[in-house]
Amino acid sequence: MTVDEMILEALLLGVGATLVLDLWGLVLRKGFNIPSLDMRMVGRWLGGFTRGQFYHVHIGKAAPFPFEGVIGWGAHFLIGCLFAATFLMVVGRDWLQGASFLPALLYGMGTVVFPFFLMQPAFGFGFAASKTPSPHTVRLKSISSHCVFGVGLYLIGVIISGVGISF
Repeated sequence: MTVDEMILEALLLGVGATLVLDLWGLVLRKGFNIPSLDMRMVGRWLGGFTRGQFYHVHIGKAAPFPFEGVIGWGAHFLIGCLFAATFLMVVGRDWLQGASFLPALLYGMGTVVFPFFLMQPAFGFGFAASKTPSPHTVRLKSISSHCVFGVGLYLIGVIISGVGISF
């Protein structure tokens, strides 16, 4: 197994799981009028790094950053791929030969620590969205989204193993 092959597996798994997450967000938005995280805010946050700004009082009121949408969506998929690569390091590459649900779901749930303790505070929303008007709602959306990412890891793992993709 070469490094290139491992990277390709993580990319397939990460992009696929992220697409499952985005499909879930689309269903929530179109079917139930529940908005998802605006990826422009992710791009705005990351763009602020070039200005030495890592924390915002309220990211929505911060000055827009050029190409923040592109940056945000790119980061969204890159993060999904990094999560997938880390998942494969934790469970081992053999998981792709017979994907099992529970490890993927638990891992997906565990990734919620990143929005709770990094992104939400940096956006000005407080730890685990404590400074938002409806913290419990935001927390539930974060947890459910990260669970869906875990489900996406499982579904894409099943597809990879079922198609017999091996590197």
